[in-house]
Amino acid sequence: MSAPQSREFAVPTADAMRAWGACLGAACRGGDVIVLTGDLGAGKTTLAQGIARGMGITDAVTSPTFVIARTHPHPAAGPDLVHVDAYRLGGPTEVDDLDLESDLARSVVVVEWGEGLVEGLSDSRLDLVIRRSAIDDDEVRTVEATAHSPRWADALADLAVVPTP
Repeated sequence: MSAPQSREFAVPTADAMRAWGACLGAACRGGDVIVLTGDLGAGKTTLAQGIARGMGITDAVTSPTFVIARTHPHPAAGPDLVHVDAYRLGGPTEVDDLDLESDLARSVVVVEWGEGLVEGLSDSRLDLVIRRSAIDDDEVRTVEATAHSPRWADALADLAVVPTP
């Protein structure tokens, strides 16, 4: 792919965020890295919950803020989900200490607050920037999705509309 491809999606509710995330999760494969960026309360963990559901992960997914990284094993033969909160990490050296690349081939790594820290982990990367709406409705979010591989560009094209939960 010559240049990253971006698309924007309007996501009206938290349930719609989970449903959209489930569609993304269904497209995930081992070796994928998804970087979630957004202010506190933007919906990063809500999106990660949807991704997990779409991957077939049955564990409850909560913010890994205090544990930094949590692995959610796939109950069958699919890839595991490694959910990381990089907010408290001081830089790339601390990310390296997590040793995320050791299991990357058989895992999907979703990193909240990972911008500028994990881009080198995989060529199969999707960056998602979540912004609150400028209108009065507090639930509406805009997700700017940037695909860094042809597979993710195709997956985003297939997600032209946010599904209704």
